Amino acid sequence: MAKLVINENKTEGHINPEIYGHFSEHLGRCIYEGLYVKEDSGIPNVNGMRTDVVEALKEMQIPVLRWPGGCFADEYHWKDGIGPKENRKKMINTHWGGVVEDNSFGTHEFFELCRQLGCKTYVNGNVGSGTVQEMSEWVEYMTFEGVSPMADLRKKNGHEKAWKVDYFGVGNENWGCGGNMTPEYYGNLYRRYQTYVRHYQDSAPIQKICGGPNAGDDNWTKKVLETCFASPAPEDAHGFMDGLSMHYYTVPGESWMNKGSATEFTTDGWYQALGKALHMDDLIKKHGAILDQYDPEKKIGLIVDEWGNWHEVEPGTNPGFLYQQNTMRDALVAAVTLNIFNKHCDRVKMACIAQLINVLQSVILTEGEKMILTPTYHIFHMYKYHQDAELLHSDLTGVDTIQNGEFSIPALQESVSVQKDGTITVTLANLSAEQSYPVEIALTEKKNRTVSAKILTGAMNAHNTFEEPDAVKEESFEGVAEKDGTLSLEIPACSVICLRIS
Repeated sequence: MAKLVINENKTEGHINPEIYGHFSEHLGRCIYEGLYVKEDSGIPNVNGMRTDVVEALKEMQIPVLRWPGGCFADEYHWKDGIGPKENRKKMINTHWGGVVEDNSFGTHEFFELCRQLGCKTYVNGNVGSGTVQEMSEWVEYMTFEGVSPMADLRKKNGHEKAWKVDYFGVGNENWGCGGNMTPEYYGNLYRRYQTYVRHYQDSAPIQKICGGPNAGDDNWTKKVLETCFASPAPEDAHGFMDGLSMHYYTVPGESWMNKGSATEFTTDGWYQALGKALHMDDLIKKHGAILDQYDPEKKIGLIVDEWGNWHEVEPGTNPGFLYQQNTMRDALVAAVTLNIFNKHCDRVKMACIAQLINVLQSVILTEGEKMILTPTYHIFHMYKYHQDAELLHSDLTGVDTIQNGEFSIPALQESVSVQKDGTITVTLANLSAEQSYPVEIALTEKKNRTVSAKILTGAMNAHNTFEEPDAVKEESFEGVAEKDGTLSLEIPACSVICLRIS
């Protein structure tokens, strides 16, 4: 029997709500048709934002949203997306599908969306094809309250008060689609560009995010940090950054050229995805160790602002739109990844799954006026209680190891936190596609408990469709027994359980 021991008296860090963040790029149908529709489209909306989508995201408690990319960020020129929509420039989205981008969703629309969602804002600036002046003026346009050319332009375009930019990314994937730069070159560009991401006197501080590595590229991390921390720099500059990004996608197939279907896979494909998802733990440790050399006090957050499963697109869809279905396999990848982030909350301060709607590992899919919640949505909904909670020390023993090819996978995996009111949240994942396991949960404080639980489970290929939107959904789990302060349960194969203990 597996045993989970929870030490209620030992906290190990604060779980930032932003760890549960999301990413929206001008890619496929994420923005257009997903988040944003024309006011006269016939689909219920408020100022163009889909009402059903906004309400679902609010229920999930979305904490932060990243925009406008992604690769799109480094070809995005923000002035094309302001002013009367009929006058906005049209362009070809060269990265994603070769379709026309009409810029009808721009800066004003993004902040309106975040206002409706009640979430923080993460704006990604253009280093790859943009200038220092362009980036500086965008920050001024968004955040300056006084008299200036850009503040006056914002007011002319209908928004008197400045907005709050919580996070600003200086470039994106500058090792690749953002300019194919060397780390030293990008590091020097970062130092230069971030200088002009101003904290104006009356504006809230902006946390600056430096472009970090692709997966395990520790040379990029080393060289960028070496450059950013090099003299001359103030002692308290922390490399001029508040966060360093990292991107890692789980590609379950044989290679990037043969990623495999999102829905048609065997148990080998199941375990391959989970084994690769668990690699996130190694990556955080690797890049965290390099950060520790420069930032032992962990003032710089590791920002995993692109992560998730990347499958082949659904048959018959535009390959450049990256539209894929979402099964219990995706749900388990999300569960184990979020558990990993929780356990590294001392260093991981924000993360954004890619992407929010209709692209890659989405939480929502839309088709015209229809909307469905994916299994991944339900994981975020179940895990929302970890947001702004304290990580508790937990020790899970007696767990079987599943050996599948090159991957050794623990059958069970967990994370535990406590909220301000003392309620404990346990998220427990069963990574086995076939076997259930008995689990005993012991807490250090021996007293009777009130327990409620939700479960997400189904066949490994199970997913929701527009014909069957509730094939996979959260349900109450009544299988928890309590005796003398110890809990026991049997967790089914291919499932995630969220326990709320008070």
